[in-house]
Amino acid sequence: MPMHAQPRTLDDLLLYRTSRLLSVAGSMVIRLCEGRFGITRREWRLIATLAGHGALGSSQLAEHAQLDRARTSRAVSSLVDKGLVSREQPAGDRRHVRLRLTARGTKLHAELYPLVCAINTELLGALRTDEVALLDDMLQRLHARGEAMVAAAADLPKADRRRREASATR
Repeated sequence: MPMHAQPRTLDDLLLYRTSRLLSVAGSMVIRLCEGRFGITRREWRLIATLAGHGALGSSQLAEHAQLDRARTSRAVSSLVDKGLVSREQPAGDRRHVRLRLTARGTKLHAELYPLVCAINTELLGALRTDEVALLDDMLQRLHARGEAMVAAAADLPKADRRRREASATR
């Protein structure tokens, strides 16, 4: 189907197709995280973000990981409890907390990251080298377009996740 044609079915929608790809290929990462390393996919995202960016404030971490602050806070608390992340308060400033990987968190990242990279490499093995470069360029452009669309649609209502989570616990 040409990219600019009207999608005929759900299977023709880009976001649905990418969601299905993430579901299929991402399940291997989830199995590694949960089965072998005892962390969730969200916790892995935060560990990988801290490994790549160094110590961050909670809001910065949420922004870099593209997670809402409440979910980030819960995942950080779990990572602190597991001894993988530490919270540090700068002297005299109780409002700001810096989050960083502990030695255990750094070790976990060093063990898990190559395994996730191997899954990524295996998946991209379906494409030629020039196609991988083209895909990377296209994904960057799609991401930029998506961010521009979000900025332009500032008047859309935000999802009320609290209501959804509250109804799920009833």
